Amino acid sequence: MKAESFDKKFDAGEDVTADLDLSKARRPNQNARRVNVDFPSWMVDELDREARRLGVTRQSIIKVWLSERLEQAAANKRA
Repeated sequence: MKAESFDKKFDAGEDVTADLDLSKARRPNQNARRVNVDFPSWMVDELDREARRLGVTRQSIIKVWLSERLEQAAANKRA
């Protein structure tokens, strides 16, 4: 399919996913990097308690909270 045809189909609101090769699709800046962080035991206990309450893993809650804080910091820089 030519780019022009693809663009017309997309602009018309048609589903173009069948025309894409998603096998090699990647989200930018989403490569995982492993880091080790030491937390005091009381903090791990609180993280585990909150993670259980929300039904998620400790790692998930740490990622979400860090992401939220980084977004706040970025918003404060822009303001």
